Amino acid sequence: MIKEYDMAKEMLPSFLQKVEVVSEASRETCVALSDCLNLFTKQERVKNFKLEQEQEKNKILSEALETLATEHHELEQSLVKGSPPASILSEDEFYDALSDSESERSLSRLEAVTAHSFEEEGEHLGSRRHRMSEEKDCGGGDALSNGIKKHRTSLPSPMFSRNDFSIWSILRKCIGMELSKITMPVIFNEPLSFLQRLTEYMEHTYLIHKASSLSDPVERMQCVAAFAVSAVASQWERTGKPFNPLLGETYELVRDDLGFRLISEQVSHHPPISAFHAEGLNNDFIFHGSIYPKLKFWGKSVEAEPKGTITLELLEHNEAYTWTNPTCCVHNIIVGKLWIEQYGNVEIINHKTGDKCVLNFKPCGLFGKELHKVEGYIQDKSKKKLCALYGKWTECLYSVDPATFDAYKKNDKKNTEEKKNSKQMSTSEESDEMPVPDSESVLIIPGSVLLWRIAPRPPNSAQMYNFTSFAMVLNEVDKDMESVIPKTDCRLRPDIRAMENGEIDQASEEKKRLEEKQRAARKNRSKSEEDWKTRWFHQGPNPYNGAQDWIYSGSYWDRNYFNLPDIY
Repeated sequence: MIKEYDMAKEMLPSFLQKVEVVSEASRETCVALSDCLNLFTKQERVKNFKLEQEQEKNKILSEALETLATEHHELEQSLVKGSPPASILSEDEFYDALSDSESERSLSRLEAVTAHSFEEEGEHLGSRRHRMSEEKDCGGGDALSNGIKKHRTSLPSPMFSRNDFSIWSILRKCIGMELSKITMPVIFNEPLSFLQRLTEYMEHTYLIHKASSLSDPVERMQCVAAFAVSAVASQWERTGKPFNPLLGETYELVRDDLGFRLISEQVSHHPPISAFHAEGLNNDFIFHGSIYPKLKFWGKSVEAEPKGTITLELLEHNEAYTWTNPTCCVHNIIVGKLWIEQYGNVEIINHKTGDKCVLNFKPCGLFGKELHKVEGYIQDKSKKKLCALYGKWTECLYSVDPATFDAYKKNDKKNTEEKKNSKQMSTSEESDEMPVPDSESVLIIPGSVLLWRIAPRPPNSAQMYNFTSFAMVLNEVDKDMESVIPKTDCRLRPDIRAMENGEIDQASEEKKRLEEKQRAARKNRSKSEEDWKTRWFHQGPNPYNGAQDWIYSGSYWDRNYFNLPDIY
């Protein structure tokens, strides 16, 4: 016992020393933590102060922009004589492809070229195929039941004026956001579903027929490239947004005069994906794809990046071509005149030969010299230039020898640099106004061949949502057609039909009803843990590039429309 006490007595100083060391270390740690807490507190105060400053700046900027937009809108209103009264408008989820804005353009005559025009030959081929389609049965009698021989040339009612409404009041809270759930009044719509808008790819189907008839793979690629460019031409001056397709909505179009039939379906709601499948009535081509438009609002402009692969198969040549569409941007969303530009590279690949066409949709540039311009080359698999292409997506596309084109570009670049050196810039700030191009039309290089030229729009186009003649008939319906098409066809949508007939209030009410019905159906599926099943398309890899795609399942034209969803 005494020994243990002595040992404890001897260990006590050592123990106390260790306790003192630990205590000192604890005090130092406490002081350090206290300093850190004070530092973090100060930093938090600074951050909060800066955040409050930024919030105040944003508030002031937002109020200034709103004031500017209001003043600009009032100025526009003062210049408008006799606009129709405003209607009570509903709002609508906005997640479709971006409808295009106004851009200035001239339809002045193009100079004649010595080479033959592919377009004239394509029109001749189209009329010949029309005669053939009248002489043979194209997939059964029902398949042509909605092929109207004499199409309408106008809508039942002209469009409403949008001068009483400002889009800024809707979009000002959405800067930097993806436009997946932005509410838009119905006044900003056009009386078409996005599925019908997609069908406008087929306006220049004669280019596909022409490509199928050619034996030279380079000439076929020229026609395919012209078709890809022509597919975006209808967007010029189309300021109305198409209606959002409901999940399960479909659209069909049979044009025996143009030699094709098409079926499309809205296969996904979030994200919004539209799938389509078209085929030649003479079994010469298949054209299919799926589109997911990804949109972003950046303050003064809206950018649309079209996701999805476009595929064209020329059956007689066992060839498949794939590409994606260019990015488009709408300027002056808040103040000023709306205008659109398409930009980015479009790469068209012939998966059989390895040939590739790379088209550059050029941004307008500082002086507007490049406004609407498209140019590029057709190359073989060793990247040897076989042909040069140039033109404007709003007007035309030409082909020319690549050496001739390179020489022209070299000379044009030299002249452009001289012009830049002679010009004095009044400001270094970037403007969002549409630049005035140096020339109203395309300067034709000697030896060029015209591949495609846009057809003039009808005289009443400005009063009919700037529709082309092709777009004018997309929502056309008669009693015979109603008995053939499925109940999911967007021609039967009451909101679109009401807007086409000029009944804006009814269109708003029907739109609201359809949206509520769609939300209720989605809620019921969620409760029952039931997945939505598409009817005419299934998801799978693209057979040529392996990208995720929606593939046509077949049997639509058998006309067995049983167990279709009640979406209207």
